[in-house]
Amino acid sequence: MSTSNQQESLAQALHVVFADKLVSSQIQHGELTIAVHAEHIVSVCKLLRDNLEFGFDTLIDLCGIDYSAYGDSLSAKYGLRERRFAVIYHLLSLSLNHRLRIRVLAEDNKFPAIDSVTEIWPVANWFEREAFDLYGIVFNNHPDLRRILTDYGFIGNPFRKDFPLSGYVEMRYDDEQKRVIYQPVSIESREITPHVIREEHYGDCES
Repeated sequence: MSTSNQQESLAQALHVVFADKLVSSQIQHGELTIAVHAEHIVSVCKLLRDNLEFGFDTLIDLCGIDYSAYGDSLSAKYGLRERRFAVIYHLLSLSLNHRLRIRVLAEDNKFPAIDSVTEIWPVANWFEREAFDLYGIVFNNHPDLRRILTDYGFIGNPFRKDFPLSGYVEMRYDDEQKRVIYQPVSIESREITPHVIREEHYGDCES
C-alpha cells in the first residue's frame, strides 16, 4: 500500500472510531494531522496506543505553539482566530509503521491548560515541562510540572510571541553580596540589521 493510501485509510479509521471527538483531519505533504477537542485528548491518546488497528506505542515529540502572530488567512483556515495556544503531538506506530500528528487547542488564552499524557507515554514528562517552561501551557495532572530549560527565578515564557527579545530581567554576580542577583534589563533595544552602502554601479557586468 502506498503512503498516500495508507494515510487515507488511517484517516477513515480514525473518523469511524472517534467520530465527534475529532475537530478536523487533513493530509498534507504525506502526513496526517488530526485536531482533537482538549477535553478528549487523554481518552483519544489511550485508544490510539491500545487499539491494535492504530498501535501508536511511541510518542516521538510534543511541543507548544503560540498562534497569536499567525496570518489572518491561515488563522481562518485552521480555526485559530479565537485560540492562541496549542499542543502538537507526534506519534509513531513501530509495529504498523505509520505516523500521526495531533493538534489540541487550549480553551483559555489567559490560562492555557491541557491534560497531561504522561500516564500514557512517560516520555511526555520532559516534553510537557518544556512546553510549560517556554509557552506557559499548564498540563493538568503532570507529576512534576516545573521549569526545565530556564532558571527557577525566570520571569515569563520566552517562546511566546509577545516576549521581548531582551527579556525582562538580567542576572549577574555581585562581588559585594557574593551571590547572583537579578536586576532590570540594562541593554537598550537597537537595530541590528547592517546598513550596506555600495558604489552606484556595483555588480554591473563590464561590456
